[in-house]
Amino acid sequence: MGVVGAPRHRRFRAAVLWSVILAFAGALVACASSGSVAPISSPSTAGTAGDSIPGPESPSAGLTILGAASLRGALDQVRIDWEVANPRSNLTISTDSSSALETQIEQGAPADVFLSADTTNPAKLVTKGLTTGDPVVFARNELTVIVPTSNPARITTPADLAKPGLKIIAAGDGVPITAYALKLIANLVRQPGYPAGFLDAYVSNIASKEDNVKAVVAKIELGEGDAAIVYATDAKASRKVATIAVPPGVNVPATYAGVAVKGTANPTSAQAFLDWLVGPGGQAILAGFGFLPPK
Repeated sequence: MGVVGAPRHRRFRAAVLWSVILAFAGALVACASSGSVAPISSPSTAGTAGDSIPGPESPSAGLTILGAASLRGALDQVRIDWEVANPRSNLTISTDSSSALETQIEQGAPADVFLSADTTNPAKLVTKGLTTGDPVVFARNELTVIVPTSNPARITTPADLAKPGLKIIAAGDGVPITAYALKLIANLVRQPGYPAGFLDAYVSNIASKEDNVKAVVAKIELGEGDAAIVYATDAKASRKVATIAVPPGVNVPATYAGVAVKGTANPTSAQAFLDWLVGPGGQAILAGFGFLPPK
């Protein structure tokens, strides 16, 4: 009987084994079809205590920030503080004129967040359906006149910007600082002591137009120009220029706005970054570089 019973026992065990295998396979199919199979987390994406961004949406959870040139110094510190608070969310930062960055985004340049020195360029992206959500105002700025520390042209007031033969360094026509500067000149024209032809004289004295405001400051630092109108924060950041005070009541407020770019791989993280920037942490950094809080 032992010889006859052995095959029957093996057949029984085989039947049980096949039943288990089929049942397990059926469970896997059912889970896959319902989408309930939990993803396998690598060490780089597994959650850790203290992360301020819930559930990173990519292995690195990194963000590409395109920011106005006038934000360069502040964004270097922003990157440090953000990455300390969010260890798995590194920032890649690129700066240029806001108008150039807006064009790059239109042309498909990779970006998660756009930080502009105005509200016009973010609004362009919104109109073209290239953003998620509305622009967020995160800072303000003011304007000032800068000259080389030696001040060879002996400029003492903004009225001297109309002096014949003066070399003014400006930015390109589409750069936000250019629009702000022309508004300031228009305000100065209405002040006592400023001639009616002040605007034309100022424009005639423009010796070069640079790609962005940092390039404008660099030329004044090198003594390649006599004066320029820049943001107050740019003047504060340079030890190689002196400032000429703008009369009270005529300064032009510059409003900075940011927006999350449509198509970002990390929409939640992009919005979290903007929220952080207008919160206490981001505002403390911006204030340290001379930026004014949003209204």
